Amino acid sequence: MHTIYFDLDGTLTNPKQGITRSIQYALDRLGQAVPHEDELTWCIGPPLHASLKKITGTDELADRALLLYRERFSDVGLFENEAYGGIEDTLASLAAASPRMFVATSKPAVYAGRIIDHFGLRRYFERVFGSELDGTRVDKGELLRYALDEAGVDAHSAVMIGDRSHDVVGARKNGMTAIGVLYGYGSEDELRGAGAHHICPTHPDLLDNCAALRA
Repeated sequence: MHTIYFDLDGTLTNPKQGITRSIQYALDRLGQAVPHEDELTWCIGPPLHASLKKITGTDELADRALLLYRERFSDVGLFENEAYGGIEDTLASLAAASPRMFVATSKPAVYAGRIIDHFGLRRYFERVFGSELDGTRVDKGELLRYALDEAGVDAHSAVMIGDRSHDVVGARKNGMTAIGVLYGYGSEDELRGAGAHHICPTHPDLLDNCAALRA
C-alpha cells in the first residue's frame, strides 16, 4: 500500500491571488517595479526566497522582500486562496484506499497548517510537513527526507504528487514515485523534464494512477 504525499500550492489549492499580491506589496514597499499578477505566477511553488532574489537581484533585498511579503501574507494573503473544485472528493476516494496521506510543502508549516484547516482538509492528512520560517527544509528534497523519516515511511512505497519540477526532483532524490499534475502551475514539459513517472491532467486522474500503483 502506497503512502501519498501532496504538495499544497497548485496541487490542493490555487493560491495565485494571495501569493502574487503579497509579492506586489513587498516590491512596492521596496520601491521596485511591480509586475502584473500574471507575470508572477512562476513564483508559485518553488522556494520563495530564491524567486524573490531573481526579482530583486540580491540576497539582502530578497531578505527584506520576504519579510514584507509575510507582513501581508500572514493576515491577508493566506486566505486569498481557494481549494480546487472537487479536490475533497478526490482526497476522500484516495484516503479510502491509502491509509496514510500527508502534505509536504515548501511553504512554512505555520502557514500551510492554517490553510489546510481553513479549507477543512485536515481530516484527510495524518500530518502537514512544511519548512520553517528561517528557511530550514525549504528544499523539497530535504523536506521529503524529513517527512519520510518522521512518518517512518519507506520511500519506495511512497508517492509525491505536485505541480512543479521541484516536487518531482525532490521525490526522485529520495527514491519516491513522482506524479506531476497539470492543473496547477507547472507545464507538462517542466514535469517530464524533471523526471515525473506519471502525469495527471486533472486531480480525478490521480485515482486511476494511484490504483495502478497498488495493483
